[in-house]
Amino acid sequence: MKYITFAVPCYNSENYMEHCIETLLTGGDDVEIILINDGSTDKTKKIIDRYAKKYPNIIRAVHKENGGHGSGVNKGLELATGLYYKVVDSDDWVSSSALKKVLKAIKKLESDKTLVDLFIVNYVYENEDSKPRTIKYLKTLPVSKVFDWKMVGKFKIDEYLLMHSIIYKTDFLRDTGLKLPLHTFYVDNLFAYYPMPKVKTMYYLDVDFYRYFIGRSDQSVNEKVMIGRIEQQLFITKTMLEYFNPYDYVKENKRLTKYLIHYLDIMMAVSTILCQVSGTKKNLNYKHDLWKYLKKKNKKLYLTLCFSLSGLTRFPRFISVRVYCIVQKKYKFN
Repeated sequence: MKYITFAVPCYNSENYMEHCIETLLTGGDDVEIILINDGSTDKTKKIIDRYAKKYPNIIRAVHKENGGHGSGVNKGLELATGLYYKVVDSDDWVSSSALKKVLKAIKKLESDKTLVDLFIVNYVYENEDSKPRTIKYLKTLPVSKVFDWKMVGKFKIDEYLLMHSIIYKTDFLRDTGLKLPLHTFYVDNLFAYYPMPKVKTMYYLDVDFYRYFIGRSDQSVNEKVMIGRIEQQLFITKTMLEYFNPYDYVKENKRLTKYLIHYLDIMMAVSTILCQVSGTKKNLNYKHDLWKYLKKKNKKLYLTLCFSLSGLTRFPRFISVRVYCIVQKKYKFN
């Protein structure tokens, strides 16, 4: 049995993908690794084929036309045979010791017939220019036990469930009908957000599992790159606003509603501040259009966010940009 399927979308990843693969291989025969070549033009294809030939019982090679990160995630989910599904970007990696603990916990859940919809772990920001910074959920989530949304606490400003920290049950994720858009950046937010209202059971293991590397100038989360792709960031934010109304879940579960609003607050804050940092007339108009769109789409949510984190980014540009610079320096998030 394969307990976890790791999907690794690869695009021109020859310089760093082998380190990622080697860390995943420490899971042995308990894991399945799907290496997805997304139309690379460097040696990525050769590297994938070499690993697939060397580890035929663990690694599967997939070569496809370029469709973007989302298409790789979709393809991996389509082919996955593991009980759980985890996406790992080719420039990131996992902790081998943490992987063994995750597998042990999943095996115990499986033997106890208590498999959960969502398995949660810690992730670590790895930046060449600063010390690693770990995102934990010790004050927010119950540790090493099955729980539901009613047992979830309040997430801090810099704390939410990113793609790096979540491992979905494969059948559960398929049943949500999630299909990520092609040729689009920042779809990891859709992956982390869209299934949440359908999540009924969760399990949090306090291990520093996912190592999220930031600092490369060409990364999609680099500030200059994000500003250059601001239209895609805005598209993702609007898509999340269109998925569902978070207030629809108040009667069912207030904690879930609060979390969904928290995530949307962060997305609105990021989108708005990038427009502010850019300072161009075009992008400042994008900022006003985004808030106008939210007000028309969901006035209750608009009023809530006006007095939340994202509301601070609506202050005069010199104030909001200054606050952003201070926060960025402290948290090193791009």
